[in-house]
Amino acid sequence: MRDHLSQTFSALADPTRRAILARLSQGEASVSDLAEPFLKDMSLPAITKHLKVLEKCGLVTKTREAQWRPCKLNGAPLKDATDWMEQYRQFWEESFDRLDAYLKTVTAKKKTKGKKHGNKK
Repeated sequence: MRDHLSQTFSALADPTRRAILARLSQGEASVSDLAEPFLKDMSLPAITKHLKVLEKCGLVTKTREAQWRPCKLNGAPLKDATDWMEQYRQFWEESFDRLDAYLKTVTAKKKTKGKKHGNKK
């Protein structure tokens, strides 16, 4: 069985599912509302499959209000993915900061050497 983080990234890999999530970030919507922008290129059953993927990983929940079954965005899996990526962003940012500091010292040493030997660089 795949872990939740892998399921979230797999769900986010598809542009249709990302578009559905973008729409749900504006508020709850019915399946037909979510499907409408895609219907000229995709069938309703295909949209339903995309929604099932999003539901399975917990990004979308469906509720029942009489006959209406609104879909809602659940941000918790997105936060988990963001938290996971944040540690790597910090690592790379610190690595680039160290590289920048090193390059500044190398450049300063070259300028100092150049002045000692009468070179103008």
